[in-house]
Amino acid sequence: MEYVVRIMPRAERDLDALYVAIRADESDAAFAWYIGLRSAILSLESSPNRCPMTSENKRLRHLLYGRGRNAYRIIFRVLESRREVEVLHIRYGARK
Repeated sequence: MEYVVRIMPRAERDLDALYVAIRADESDAAFAWYIGLRSAILSLESSPNRCPMTSENKRLRHLLYGRGRNAYRIIFRVLESRREVEVLHIRYGARK
């Protein structure tokens, strides 16, 4: 059975800011990267527990999208009782 993926308001703001920062409306490559990021988020519906727990909080998990210094962390929690994934935050992976 699949999970419902809910992008919480803060994560939606993160996505909006990222869209502007990479100028996705001006570049086909940037837009394709952004669509790939959203697809990666939606892929959590099939098996969110495949992702490791965060070191900051063992109740949260994270999915990395991108490579090396250009990776972004998608931080989320899995609510097993409701079969939901709540995407909480999206941040630049190299950020402390």
